[in-house]
Amino acid sequence: MPAVPAAPAPPPPPPPPALSPSLRVLLGLAAAVVVLAGLFVAREIVGPLVLAAVIVIICHPVRHPLERLGWPRWAATTGVIVVAYLILGVLGWLLYFAGVQFVRLVTDYADDLQATAQSVISWLSTAGLDEQASDAAASLLQPSTILSFVTSLSGTAIGVLTALFFVIAYVIFMAADGARYGHAQRAFGATAGGPLRRFQRFNIGVRRYYVVNASFGAVVAIIDGLALWALGVPAPAVWAILAFVTNFIPNIGFVIGLVPPALLALVVGGWPLALAVVAIYCVVNVTLQVLIQPKFVSDAVSLSLTLSFFSVIFWTFIIGPLGAILSIPLTLAVRALVLEGDPGSLWLRWLSGDTVTSRSDISRPSRL
Repeated sequence: MPAVPAAPAPPPPPPPPALSPSLRVLLGLAAAVVVLAGLFVAREIVGPLVLAAVIVIICHPVRHPLERLGWPRWAATTGVIVVAYLILGVLGWLLYFAGVQFVRLVTDYADDLQATAQSVISWLSTAGLDEQASDAAASLLQPSTILSFVTSLSGTAIGVLTALFFVIAYVIFMAADGARYGHAQRAFGATAGGPLRRFQRFNIGVRRYYVVNASFGAVVAIIDGLALWALGVPAPAVWAILAFVTNFIPNIGFVIGLVPPALLALVVGGWPLALAVVAIYCVVNVTLQVLIQPKFVSDAVSLSLTLSFFSVIFWTFIIGPLGAILSIPLTLAVRALVLEGDPGSLWLRWLSGDTVTSRSDISRPSRL
């Protein structure tokens, strides 16, 4: 009678992890604090670097039609650099024009601002507010307060202009390297598939985000500018530019773009005109920026509304004013580097607003 073969021995149990899950979380948080502290200290360098990277990512697709037309690589790279400099030049001119006009308005309406401040103090006093509260509220209309705000903005603008020197250099280097990185798939083959797909998704998300914001910002700026012009509010072009720029600040940009024209309308035409400006902004900006635009932004970058709002506050604290405009790309970069390469972080990606639902989505080629 043939012998019955012995059953195979069960495989040995996997060794226990070297670190417990809670300890890994604590070490990860400690490493994040160290990295963020380094970014905070080096924000004068990091901010322009990220801005240059975003501009090159936006302009990089210009290279492809030029190369298909037979342009050499160096000429296509020059085309990307020229387009990037044109964007920087247009944005710089718009901010310069708006800043000069804003200072001129404050100077021209200094007496009216003072009179409006006094009337606000009287009205608040009759409404039952104590003297300190009324003085604090009315001080917002004092010319000195507004001029100090303009001075702080001018200091920020000078810092941004100084950073533009680094941005100009960064754009040249990154545009040149972009031509080389485009051939990484041929150089490494399938071994670089995962990182390249994450990098591709990140680039596409950044481009879509700024295309959506620029499109909605242009529509909002045109409507707001025409409405302010029809109401007789001075310098409607300045407030249209402000509405366009603040549209790149998620969630709270609407409020930043509303306050200056509403205050000027209060000085020029009193409460009826100020309330008319607030009503128009609420109808136009809330409808487009709060109700419609977030849906398109969410589809473009797959970020939850809560994370988008928190990103503005967080990155502004870390790298300064540029963090408000670069908050979404920075958050996308963190997700691509930290979460998208880890199959065990699916639930964190889903929590951030990503549409990933299974591990197969991690290795699936991007269809964007």
